[in-house]
Amino acid sequence: MSIYVGNLSYEVTQDALNSVFAEYGSVKRIQIPTDRETGRLRGFAFVEMGSDAEETAAIDALDGAEWMGRDLKVNKAKPRENRDNRGSFGGNRSNSGYRNRY
Repeated sequence: MSIYVGNLSYEVTQDALNSVFAEYGSVKRIQIPTDRETGRLRGFAFVEMGSDAEETAAIDALDGAEWMGRDLKVNKAKPRENRDNRGSFGGNRSNSGYRNRY
């Protein structure tokens, strides 16, 4: 499982995040998403720790804490949604249920 870290400063670096989370255990991976068009940081990150106990300790200590002038939002990351790029109808629609009558 990974940790969601929100309300980050747009000046945050991977090294800075690593140093904060390393106080609560071993940091396995850090991902800081950027905007595809501008390349600018999006203001959140995902952090993977070495164990569930380390993740819990980091969440308990850092959720609501002020860092780099901002109040962090830290919690367990939710599983990624499976997005369908077929417009507003969504779902797996196909024409297999329809027959051409002409």
